Amino acid sequence: MSAATLQLDPALQRYLHEVSLREPGPCRRLRELATARDDANLISSPEQVQLLALVAHLMGAGRVLEVGTYVGYMPLWLALELGEDALFTCIDNDDEVTRIAHDAWHGAGVGERIEHLDLDAAEALNSLLDAGHASSFDLAYIDADKEGLVEYYEHCLRLLRPGGLVAVDNTLWNGSVADPGDTSTATVAVRRFNEHVLADERVDLSLVPIGDGLTLLRKRAPATG
Repeated sequence: MSAATLQLDPALQRYLHEVSLREPGPCRRLRELATARDDANLISSPEQVQLLALVAHLMGAGRVLEVGTYVGYMPLWLALELGEDALFTCIDNDDEVTRIAHDAWHGAGVGERIEHLDLDAAEALNSLLDAGHASSFDLAYIDADKEGLVEYYEHCLRLLRPGGLVAVDNTLWNGSVADPGDTSTATVAVRRFNEHVLADERVDLSLVPIGDGLTLLRKRAPATG
């Protein structure tokens, strides 16, 4: 047991990957491709996505929603892991990176199970609700602009079934959330989100210090009686 979370230096990070990472080949190749880009920091860490895949298996997830897809790394991994019955809806309106995502998905043979909505995140989430998809997703992953986090979370909570999970990336925001001197727009937005979900009695909550901080929120069943 430990009273605090162990900090990972580069050597320990490499060791963690050596002894625990089971990254599928298509995902590794996609991550390496993304690493060469100027915006490589936008891809989720492999150990974080592996954790999501494990959680998705435990839940028996069959419908997965992603808000902010970038090069499609998370849905690629989960589509390979969860099998042919799992369906994905991915939201991103950056045509350059989503072309990379489509190539990776179809190259790995999972593209037919991944629906891509080329819309602004709020517009896409509203369209799903308007189309009658409330309470129909098992897992939602939010990795989009931080200013919209609370709005995206509220929409995703409506789209999730009771017992479903919202996972939100970057909730430690490279440590800046703990710096009172940092009043940048994104940092303030992440703090606001963290405070919002801490007070939300509709969910069970855990902020996992993996990657840049991953908040897991399980939607509670509505009270009866």
